[in-house]
Amino acid sequence: MEMGQFEVRETVHVCAAGCRHDSGALVIRRASSLGAQIMPERSVGYDVMVCIGLERFLHRRQREEIRKNLADIGVYLSLGEISNLAWLFLVYLEELHNARSDKLRAVLKGEGGWPLHADATGEDGRGTLLVVYAGWRNWVLGSWKIPTERAEVILSCLREVVLKFGAPCAMMRDLGAGMTNAMNTLSNELEPDIRILACHSHFLRDIGKDLCSPAHVALRGLFRETKIRPKLRALARDLGLKLGAEIEQARKEVETWQAQTDFTHSIPAGQAGIATVRALAQWILDYKAASTGKDFPFARPYLDLYDRCVVGRRAVDAYLCSDSDDKKVTKVLTRLQRILDPMACDVPFSRIALRLRMRVALFDELRVALRLSPGTRQAEEATAAKLSPQQKSTELCLIRQQVEKLKASLEKRRPKRGPAIDTRNAIDTVLKHLEDHGQYLWGQEIQLPAEAGGATRMVERTNNLLENFFHGMKHAERRRSGRKNLAQDFENLPAAAALAYNLNHSDYVEIICGSLDGLADAFVQLDREKHREHLSGIQSTDSAADKPIPAALRTESASLPREDRRLVRNKGIEQRINKAAKSRAPLFPVKSPSPKILCATAE
Repeated sequence: MEMGQFEVRETVHVCAAGCRHDSGALVIRRASSLGAQIMPERSVGYDVMVCIGLERFLHRRQREEIRKNLADIGVYLSLGEISNLAWLFLVYLEELHNARSDKLRAVLKGEGGWPLHADATGEDGRGTLLVVYAGWRNWVLGSWKIPTERAEVILSCLREVVLKFGAPCAMMRDLGAGMTNAMNTLSNELEPDIRILACHSHFLRDIGKDLCSPAHVALRGLFRETKIRPKLRALARDLGLKLGAEIEQARKEVETWQAQTDFTHSIPAGQAGIATVRALAQWILDYKAASTGKDFPFARPYLDLYDRCVVGRRAVDAYLCSDSDDKKVTKVLTRLQRILDPMACDVPFSRIALRLRMRVALFDELRVALRLSPGTRQAEEATAAKLSPQQKSTELCLIRQQVEKLKASLEKRRPKRGPAIDTRNAIDTVLKHLEDHGQYLWGQEIQLPAEAGGATRMVERTNNLLENFFHGMKHAERRRSGRKNLAQDFENLPAAAALAYNLNHSDYVEIICGSLDGLADAFVQLDREKHREHLSGIQSTDSAADKPIPAALRTESASLPREDRRLVRNKGIEQRINKAAKSRAPLFPVKSPSPKILCATAE
């Protein structure tokens, strides 16, 4: 980047006595300045590769943007070469991360240990990325592409991290079977046993799904069966076509009607009345606005749709009861009433909605006890960051008391007999989760050793550190690519891309290379050390590209991974299958039944 494109002429000196290294290579002397700038077997400088890597994985620039910026300083590369150098940057970064693992381990040990956060993410079941995170430092210690979240795959990755960075002081996990079994096995292998903590957010979400999913799915099925939403959309479209070019004036009249303070049970006549009916149907269709920014089970969209349908049906009845001489408005109101008629029947909508409300109320009780509100998660995290360890410990004790109080209340409220079987089943679901996972919900207070100050430090009670990391990673990739669905991007993205986020932390950068300006020099030193080992006849296994893949990661458990898609989409396999299908099947001789079978048949 300093000189742009130039031509190299190098004189290589060979030992006249024919001396050789332990590896058998001749003793030679090359230009040290060239080796400090140009990568082996390439014509591009280390600094160019680092610049491309930082632009791609830190600043999320597209290839065309990177090529233009390099061309402005006299470095001309193709888009394909930029992609290759970006991937090569990750290979060097992973090697540097592994080479500095002893220094990173010493820093983590010096502050009393580190809590392990582990989780996996993907997109539409593709490109599953497993990340192990150091909680108090917010460092990515390891990342792997795994076929599926199986216990043996996760366990091999966790063992690798522990081998490099030492045993953690605690492990935070979700409630998945693979992650649970892997951490339990790892805890049994380590001495002393490592404290395992379950994420409060995942715990609450799992209970909510078990409580609300059956009734919510049933409610969704009823809406699909009655086709209320398609009919409402059709009504809104038809009325919009009927209004035609006068729709802007009609909208203004609807706004005037909304601003009235007398609240009479009537709607305007003429085009304004038709526009008002259209707005009422659109208000019902906009039921998702009540749960913006929330996911199930914290939001129940079909229950919101039911509530709006019920309110809309009652409003239509009131409007039809008012004296109106406009037959056109009465006609469209009657059409809307017929669409919403299923809401006026006690069966089956109201029964399922009543059942769902009871379960939602139970879920909200637990959410309040755990003090988890997904709508204000960022505000809560900002507030928690300002609390001292003693204040966090006190708050955790209060939360635990509230959960125990709720558990005792549920045991008293649980009906033992009678028709309230659904209430009994819902309470049993909550109590079962508390029994199975209750021991992993508490114990976030970690007593640091005396050499680290002997104070008490708190582990986060949720896995939101990794959840936010994945959210930021996907948000950055979407901004870079412009694609909402990242299935292909995550499938092609190397696992080491997660390590690049460590370069945002100055403490991490200082340990591995001093500063970002020294990153290229650190890569140079890596290549020099590998070259010296090669000349000495030492077989190096530190290279991320040459490192053997563990057997657990080689085992393919996904139903249709990328490599298999390439195989089955080949024309050759389709031709052979079609040829076999169109051919005449061979005739096999039919064996006659034995005499015993014939006798049995005759009898």
